[in-house]
Parts: sequence; structure tokens; C-alpha cells
Amino acid sequence: MSQPNAALNAAPRAFLRRELPFALLRIAIGWHFLYEGWTKLVYSGWSSSGYLKSSTGPLASLFHWLGSNDAAVRVVDQLNIWGLILIGLGLILGVLIRPAALFGIALLTFYYVTYPPLFAPIGSGVSEGQYLIVNKNLVELFALAVVVAYPAASAGLGALVTRRGRREGATASPGALDKPVAAFRGPVSRRAFFTSLAGVPFVGGLVLAVLKKHGWKSFEEIQLRARAHPGDVATASATVRTFQFSSLGDLKGRLPHGRIGNVALSRMILGGNLIGGWAHARDLIYVSKLIKAYHRRGKVFETLDLAESCGINTILTNPALCDVINDYWRCGGKIQFISDSGGEELLESIQESVDRGACACYIHGGVADRLVQERQFDLIAKGIELIRKNGVPGGIGGHKLDTIKACVEKGLRPDFWMKTLHRVDYWSAQLQPQKDNIWCEDPVTTATYMRDLRAPWIAYKVLAAGAIEPKAGFKHAFENGADFICVGMYDFQIVDDVNIALDVLNGALVRQRAWRA
Repeated sequence: MSQPNAALNAAPRAFLRRELPFALLRIAIGWHFLYEGWTKLVYSGWSSSGYLKSSTGPLASLFHWLGSNDAAVRVVDQLNIWGLILIGLGLILGVLIRPAALFGIALLTFYYVTYPPLFAPIGSGVSEGQYLIVNKNLVELFALAVVVAYPAASAGLGALVTRRGRREGATASPGALDKPVAAFRGPVSRRAFFTSLAGVPFVGGLVLAVLKKHGWKSFEEIQLRARAHPGDVATASATVRTFQFSSLGDLKGRLPHGRIGNVALSRMILGGNLIGGWAHARDLIYVSKLIKAYHRRGKVFETLDLAESCGINTILTNPALCDVINDYWRCGGKIQFISDSGGEELLESIQESVDRGACACYIHGGVADRLVQERQFDLIAKGIELIRKNGVPGGIGGHKLDTIKACVEKGLRPDFWMKTLHRVDYWSAQLQPQKDNIWCEDPVTTATYMRDLRAPWIAYKVLAAGAIEPKAGFKHAFENGADFICVGMYDFQIVDDVNIALDVLNGALVRQRAWRA
């Protein structure tokens, strides 16, 4: 065999050996970019504001300003979404590879300097996501630098479009095999042609994966839906509806406010259990860890910022989250918080909560239940006295109605009550009580007793930890006397829940208890 023919036979092997690894590298990075951009596009509630406000490091003040400027946030959002999508498509399909990689490096640099790992707050223990200098953004940035250095060694659709023909029968010299393949100007071999199209099936695979992950109903959802009686929204699970995201543009208005003492509260308060990782998930023992992993610092800031934008001005949470709330304030956030004063030492927890900025405190429902059972009414009284001494309203919570009754009988007069209230006609409430599936065993008696109490009432567990549809749960709570409702919400539920609360409050409510706030 002549030397030119041997060189031509070796070309396909060299082509696959030298180009395929580069092609797979850019396709993998492109997949990541494209999916990140697509999720931000279809999730209309997404905003970069929370991420910018949570920035740390030397440029933090600049990014905090960007995150607090609505016009700047809108620009950053669009640049993020379409930058990720276009860069991802360019890398996967092999079109304008070098420009796509350069813009990708610019975007990753922005992510890196916004939240440099060297300046990130140190959490307890070691967990995935906590790095020292080198993180995923930096690794992906260096990988794109390789793509920039060798764009022609990763043939794609762009190479097919720009390749010019040459005279038929021309051959490549052996030395030409050491040059990037895209430098060849002439007929394309069958292997080169299919390698250049390698990214196309990945786009199709991404579409199928997205449909499977986000667009297909699960068997469990179908079964839960089947258990509900037709037309009875109260017995259907709150999570089986089609998963659609609403944006701020879909907001129907802003929530009305009431007052407890000198504190103005939105009629719906954001519950902090989901953010803190305290989930009532019945038999699903992994859920607390799951929601804690979801609510990383940036996601918490996004959730609080979105709540504020919807008119929710208060979150009810535990002293353990004081650091997060304080950090959010330092980044420009304004949401106020009510502390449940939960902790090993009641009085110490109260003082810590007030010192860290709580606008009101109450004695945690579970703690109050225990103290009443142990007849420690003096400690409850001291707790209320300490709260008021610090100049903020003080409340008493309870899961059990007997807790509220006993406190009233002992002459305790808090500034507000925290009492569970929800319907009991959802599926899991028919199982054994006291198994983390029911928190208000007798809502009728509760509503009747609370009707005569003069202090405002914040009702919580109104959705029975996600077992009741919001429309039914909110209406039930407000009609049965609640002045405020505390609702745990993920960021993607906030706009919808606010709209539902507005519809309920603006509708024909039938209340027997006068508004106390």
C-alpha cells in the first residue's frame, strides 16, 4: 500500500481518537448549560435577586446593589437565561464553538466571583458544595478554556457548514494529520460527517429526559388523585396538581395587613419549617434532609425575596435560623420574623430571639403543651413577661386545645395565640392520630372556643403539612376565626398561595369570630 493511501486510511482513526474526547467534553458542558437555562426559562418564578443578595467576597457590595435593583435584576435574569441556552446549544451542536466557550467562561467567572468559595460562610461539618478556592464553576471554566484552545479539534455542525470543497482526488499529506481536522477543506468522510452530528442526538436526549423528569405524571400521583371524591378539593393532596410555576406577573395584588400590638403583619405569614428542615412528612423519613439540602443559602434568600415581593412581610421561624435572617437583612432584605422561642432553655431562647431582631416571640406549641402538662404555668408567665419587657408582643402556642384552655384558666393573657387549625377529612387523618399526620383533632371545638378570646389568633398547620389543598385550607382557617395564617411554602408555591389567599379574603367569608387584629 502506498504511503498516501496509508495516511488516508489512518485519518478516520486519528479523527476519532483526537476529536471524540473534545466533542464529548463540550457536549457534556453544553448539556449542563442548556438544562440550567431551560429550567430558569420555564420556571417563571426564578430570579437572580436572591443569589446576588447572598454574594460574599470582595465584590459583594456591587452584587448586593444589583440584587436590590429591580431593573438590573431583570437584565441579569435575561442574560442568564438566554446566555445559558445559547451557549449550551452552541456547545452541544458544535456551532460557533469558540465564541460559545468564551461566553461560557465569562458567565462562569461571574458566578465564581459572585460567591467565591474562599469567602463562603463555614457551616457545621463537611458537606458537598462547601469548597476551598476550587469549585464546580472553576473546574468547568478550565474545561471550557481547553475548548477555546482547540475549537477545531471538536468538530460539529459549524465545521460542516464552513468546510469548503477541494478538487476531487486530492489527498492529505501525512503531516496534515497533526493539524486540527477542521483545517481540512474538502470532502467529508462518512465518519467525520456522523461525528460532526454527534451533538444532535444529545439535544433529543435532553428533551426526552426533561419530559420524563418534569412532564410525566407518576403512578403515586394518579392513585392519590383517584382517592379524592370528584369536585372535593379538600380531600385531594396539595401536591398532585399539574406542576406549573407562576411568576410575579401573575400576582393579583398584595396581601392585606393586620396588627398585633405595634407590629403590622401580612394576613398570611411564611412558615419557616421547610426552610429549617423540620418536615412533617409522615412515613417519609428522608424528607427533612431533602428539604434542608434544597434550601441552601441562596435558595433561602430567593424565597424570602419572592415572599416580600408578594406582600408577605413576616416569616415565623426558630431561633436556629436567626443567622440566616440576619444575613438576609445585611444583604438588603426587610422581612421581619416571629420567633417560636424553641430551645432547651425557654428564657434563654426568648432573649436570643429578641437580641437577634425578632418582631414578636411566642412559646412554641410543643413546649407549651409540655409545660402545661407539667403544670409549669409560672415558667410560661415568666416567658411572656420577658418578651414584653423587651418591647415586643408575646404569644402562647399550642397543638392541643387543652393547652390554650389551661392558660386562660390560669389567667395568662398573651398578646396573641398560636393554635393549630385544619380540617380532618383528608386521607391520612383517618389513620391513627398522634403519628405525625394530624395536629388539630377537633377543629369545630377549637373554633368555638377561640371565638370568645380577645387576643389575635395566628392559625398554623392549616394545610395539615401539605395534605389539604390551599383553597380549602385557607378558607377553612379564615372562616373559623383565624386572624392570620402561617403557611409553609416552597418558593415555587408562593405566588399561587398568595393569589389563593387574596381570593379567599376578598370573597364571601362567613366568620362568626370578629377580626381581632
